[in-house]
Amino acid sequence: MREQRLSRITGLLGKDKIDRLTQCKVAVVGLGAVGGFCLEALVRSGIGNLTLVDFDKFEPSNLNRQILALESTLGKSKAQVAAQRVKDIAPEVEVKYYEQKLSEENVNEIVDGKDLVVDAIDDVHAKCLLLKTCWEKKIPVVSSMGAARKKDPSRIKVADLTKTHTCPLAKQVRTNLGKQGIGKGITVVFSDEMPTDLNADGSLGSMPTVTGMFGLYLAHQAIKILTENS
Repeated sequence: MREQRLSRITGLLGKDKIDRLTQCKVAVVGLGAVGGFCLEALVRSGIGNLTLVDFDKFEPSNLNRQILALESTLGKSKAQVAAQRVKDIAPEVEVKYYEQKLSEENVNEIVDGKDLVVDAIDDVHAKCLLLKTCWEKKIPVVSSMGAARKKDPSRIKVADLTKTHTCPLAKQVRTNLGKQGIGKGITVVFSDEMPTDLNADGSLGSMPTVTGMFGLYLAHQAIKILTENS
């Protein structure tokens, strides 16, 4: 079944690269609008070992943009739902999940031994902690900057964190990590579109087309990095 499921991508990338992906260990931290779509693409591309991290549960406001959010999953753990979906797509994939917020206490356990880490965290402190840990351990990481408050998916870019601009979240992360002596070497997906204003209630407006594209861009970059030497 696995060979049949991956036959189309194998025909495009070649058996050696797909064999490589099936052996890779990847952590996806943050399983919301961006992380959910990233995970979907990674599983369907043949990643063979996944660690999934999210402390949150699904709520109705997630339904407009999160691929894992369904009427049937409301109130359920995002990490657990994500792990079940992985198994429903590819039963042979090894999955471990954490229903926890990334912290100093668990970050090393989550990233150690991984071939690549995906950062789809909203919280700036946790994001910087994850990126700093990966950078210091020389673990490849792809990170999402701000996808909310954007309307134009054609403005999405891929760059080193040090080359980002326009995005307020990227500026916060750049500044935070720069103060810790962390420079080049972190691949990010960001938008050069000026963000819209906050909603009247203070929430962040989000479009499924934009947040979904951020997740797919992350997955694509992850696949490129993982297969570049195979």
